[in-house]
Amino acid sequence: MKIFGVGMNYVPHNKEIESALLQHAAAPGADRDPVIFTKADSALLKDGKPFFVPDFMGRIDYETELVVRISRLGKGIPERFAHRYYDAVTVGIDFTARDMQRSLRAEGMPWDICKGFDGSAVIGEWVEKDLLRDMRTLTFRGEVNGGVVQQGCTADMIFSIDRLISYISTFFTLKTGDIIFTGTPAGVGPVTVGDHITGFVEERKVLEFDVK
Repeated sequence: MKIFGVGMNYVPHNKEIESALLQHAAAPGADRDPVIFTKADSALLKDGKPFFVPDFMGRIDYETELVVRISRLGKGIPERFAHRYYDAVTVGIDFTARDMQRSLRAEGMPWDICKGFDGSAVIGEWVEKDLLRDMRTLTFRGEVNGGVVQQGCTADMIFSIDRLISYISTFFTLKTGDIIFTGTPAGVGPVTVGDHITGFVEERKVLEFDVK
């Protein structure tokens, strides 16, 4: 199983990071390709298990994202056929070691450690795509301790789900069970021990876990 992440896929989030690099993604028509990274399989955290904060890594931010599940083998998938290659979605948290990310970016180094450490890819329960309305306008949200901290809609993505699947499959053979974190909207923030995090696809609660 492979875990893919997408960076800089929502304009408001790009602005809140306040990086000259991110300003390159200021509009959906920006002349660039999707920013793709991977996480180790040991990053996966599911079934409501708690997330243990690696305090030696500095500030850890939550990033609430819509996650899609690949359902068939594919390579070089045309965008117009990409909808056939995933069957379910959920909400996930792409935990990011923010202090470390800033340092790595400043040095021009890879992001692997700050994005792919153990437990950094939390996913909720899968919802079959056929049970949902138009995937092009699907909403999701994340809550911390009962308060909404992030809200997103697939209509606001710079790169759509189908575009991401097509692009990623240009370089990687997608296999059944692979997952894609499609990017985070604005509102990211630090987690602390004792936080209770929940996530929703539309009004379906699909994610719930504690931070320890």
